[in-house]
Amino acid sequence: MDSRIVIGPDYSIEIRSRSEGPMTVHPQPDFLLVCDLSSNIEALPGKSIFLYDPNQPFDPTSAIKGARRDLKIFLLRIDPALLIETAARLKMYRTGSHLTFREAGRPVRDSRLTAVCESIALEIENPDAGWREVISSQVRQMAVYLLRSHINVERSDLIELSRVGMVDRRLRLAIEFMHDNCHRELSLAEIAAAAYLSEFHFSRLFKKITGTTPSSYLAALRIERARRLLAETDLPITEVGARVGYSSQSHFTKVFRQTTGFTPRTFISSLQK
Repeated sequence: MDSRIVIGPDYSIEIRSRSEGPMTVHPQPDFLLVCDLSSNIEALPGKSIFLYDPNQPFDPTSAIKGARRDLKIFLLRIDPALLIETAARLKMYRTGSHLTFREAGRPVRDSRLTAVCESIALEIENPDAGWREVISSQVRQMAVYLLRSHINVERSDLIELSRVGMVDRRLRLAIEFMHDNCHRELSLAEIAAAAYLSEFHFSRLFKKITGTTPSSYLAALRIERARRLLAETDLPITEVGARVGYSSQSHFTKVFRQTTGFTPRTFISSLQK
């Protein structure tokens, strides 16, 4: 089975097979749902689902340990803004609230959630008229269901909604600085200065809060922006790389493959048009 990729305005979907080679999932700023559609992971109940909070480490190798070669994995990334907007409409969200999965990182059995994943996968693999509209509607229905059944909405004095999503207020200025300047070379000193911290204290605080290093976060941010540009524009790969801070196409291709498991060309060919 060839990989299938769909990029929506506030979500993205991948259907991937282990038979295609090593499976890589980079740290993501979105909420991540991973569903085994093949029931081929021996150590887990059939068609298990994993739910991950933004930037939560996800190791596909350990998650699919014991799986046969014909493993079929469904990955859905949901923009935090979509969940926040949905929660606000449902009167479940107040300013200063923090959204987290109740069972983040652990296998979950939920037949209703699995059924929606299977339905979306079917639309992608057998596209018919209006398939994008159907998927968009299903993702939004899933957002409501996740808020009802799998997400805690908690008050936090440290988490706030910024123009780049939900962030810890202690890192807000630095993270917004990275988003605004990821098209150019950035030193740790520059990023730390945006948060009014020394490099040492900023690095320790960033790793403690996000679970990743500033350089890894910046690389993931650049590649996520590259994914969008490759999906939504006809820009040459070299131009896409340059727009996200990579002057060398070979370096961009190497980082893109390490981060996503695809080369830029393979990613483009896997996109569902």
